[in-house]
Amino acid sequence: MEQLDALRKVCLALPEATERLSHGSPAWFVRGKKTFVMFADDHHGDGRLAFWCPAPPGAQEELVRTEPERFFRPAYVGHRGWLGVRLDVDVDWGEVDRIVREAYRLVAPKTLAALVD
Repeated sequence: MEQLDALRKVCLALPEATERLSHGSPAWFVRGKKTFVMFADDHHGDGRLAFWCPAPPGAQEELVRTEPERFFRPAYVGHRGWLGVRLDVDVDWGEVDRIVREAYRLVAPKTLAALVD
């Protein structure tokens, strides 16, 4: 799947990022421990191809409010400020890269986060 391959490339370019299945879907971790991106393909029949990731305070609310066709509040982790990003629409991969890098910075140890420009 083209979107999954592109997302994988973005995630695995980050320092000490690893991939493994989590809850039956690909997910990316910092040093194999903290999740920074989860892939979601029709999660519980929601009809979306997307990924979920942590977002800075207020970002989820703002993006969901201003661009609900591209962003959503994901199940289970949305209440913690995680952001859902649709991959089944016209995707701006530069924006995806920025969102993933920010998610990584939020969960990575400071020494690794500092390596991400």
